[in-house]
Amino acid sequence: MNIGDRVRLMSGREEGIVTRILDHDLVEVTIDDFPVPVLRRELVVVAAEEFKAFGGSQLAPSQVPKPAGKPSGKSAGKPGAAVAPQAAPAAGGTPKAEKPAPLPPAPKGLYLALLMQTSELMAVHLINNTDAEVLYTFGEERSGGQYRALNAGKLEPKTASQPLGHRHLKDFEQWPATIVQLLPSQPNSPVLYDVLLKRLTFKANTFYSSRREAPVLQREAYLFQLDEKPAAPLAVPTEESEAAAPKPKDKEVPTISPSQLRDQLAEKLRGDARSVVPAPKPEPAKALVAPNHEVDLHLDALQPEGGTEGLTNTAILELQVAAFEDALSRALATGMHEIIFIHGTGNGTLRKELHKRLSRNRDIKFFEEARKEKFGYGATLVRLK
Repeated sequence: MNIGDRVRLMSGREEGIVTRILDHDLVEVTIDDFPVPVLRRELVVVAAEEFKAFGGSQLAPSQVPKPAGKPSGKSAGKPGAAVAPQAAPAAGGTPKAEKPAPLPPAPKGLYLALLMQTSELMAVHLINNTDAEVLYTFGEERSGGQYRALNAGKLEPKTASQPLGHRHLKDFEQWPATIVQLLPSQPNSPVLYDVLLKRLTFKANTFYSSRREAPVLQREAYLFQLDEKPAAPLAVPTEESEAAAPKPKDKEVPTISPSQLRDQLAEKLRGDARSVVPAPKPEPAKALVAPNHEVDLHLDALQPEGGTEGLTNTAILELQVAAFEDALSRALATGMHEIIFIHGTGNGTLRKELHKRLSRNRDIKFFEEARKEKFGYGATLVRLK
């Protein structure tokens, strides 16, 4: 059972999405936007074929129609009793299971795509699946409604951007709102396009159902279309078009010159920028940096400047585990082959916690005690896939 799986409660009819692994026996399931902790043994994973066949119905297992065969004695003869059709037999007399139809390709448009780099780290891309060039700005909304610009550039037709940022799944509930501005343009085209502004916030029940193949990148990703309502083209009037356009009788039609139209559009864009971007100067996106080969998780190494007085043992452990998760994610994302975590001996609590998390990570080949002549029993060597 993994994050993003659709599951059903065995003791009821509710279905939801697994949004967090809380413990070895406990997971968090989001049902209708409400996260609920549930024991693993009380859940069953809903197969993708079942979800497609019944349209995501929230039926208990006893109420789901059987895939083939005669109706049960209770439902036989009753009006409205549903029986699933049997598959047509093949040449040898064995029924063939129909393959689920592939998802249709994504239509033309502008998209935000989140690609899995590791089991916990996602990279954010913009995709231009149109025939126009697109100028873009990419940023996020911080606490207090403050906007922070992270990147800007131009996308050629049928291209995708480099990673504009990264998101950790473990911080899903704290992800800031993503704000994107888009301005399509086509050289030698007689039309102007209005600026498209999109603000995205992510919810577990809709986020995990958005997984599909991303256009241009040709990889499976969590995909969100930014131009469901395309930016309206603004036609620039010309002498020929003004002459050909029919004019109503007894009514004076106001005219506007191309230079006046450009001035009005420029003023509108300046006003939008002042109202939407009250942020400081844009900062370049920080590149993902590989961690050191040896990561010291001792408290004095993580907080060399001090300031740890009064921390409980639980708070210290959380600080050390967070540093471990961050270093491991960056090591996987940057293609490192191995990394050493120095956790010390002590009472063994930190070592046990690290080994428990490493044993559940599918991106780990194996882990073992590091060189005893150098570290004793206070370090773990992790080999990465």
